[in-house]
Amino acid sequence: MVQNGEDLNRFPTIGPGDDGEWLTLGQAARFLGVAQSTIRKWSDNGQVPTFYTPGGHRRYRRSDLNAFLDRSGPSIRSREGPSVLLVDDDERVRRLVRVTLEQEGYRVREAGSADEGMTSIEEERPDLVLLDVLMPQVDGWEMLRRMQEEFGSGAIPVVMFSGSADDVARKEATTRGASGFIGKPFDVAQLVEQTKSIVPV
Repeated sequence: MVQNGEDLNRFPTIGPGDDGEWLTLGQAARFLGVAQSTIRKWSDNGQVPTFYTPGGHRRYRRSDLNAFLDRSGPSIRSREGPSVLLVDDDERVRRLVRVTLEQEGYRVREAGSADEGMTSIEEERPDLVLLDVLMPQVDGWEMLRRMQEEFGSGAIPVVMFSGSADDVARKEATTRGASGFIGKPFDVAQLVEQTKSIVPV
């Protein structure tokens, strides 16, 4: 297999039939939905296994990236940090955001629906809710309304995120009482920055 002028079969760790496993830095970033700088940081810290071509270019295995997300449970530090509730029906997005925020020192809980999110809040009120707008059955706007009705407007900061990142969506988030808004697919660095601005670690 030749990619970007490099023969990936020259990798000593690649066996027969493994070609489809290997991703370039850019492909790995797109696969996880993060910036290339984030992948480099995880690589340099030894958190994500990284392989190099003879020319010094980074390569990643899909299985390693998925394993990284799966094994990245809460650390001791994250259990002591501010509590963030992430509500999104996309499991892959939840894993990525959880891993990223836990590495920054946050304690992250997940909910796959608005109903699960409300139950989680009743069990333990978080310091911040990251809430997807587009979810089946009960969408993010309705969950935000329920939170405000039950706990009071502004009692729990909420950052909305949606595939629609235009000014109308941002204005609607502000009008409805959200503390912030981020478009999807989002830059994880932007999400971390906005989270820290609302709930510092």
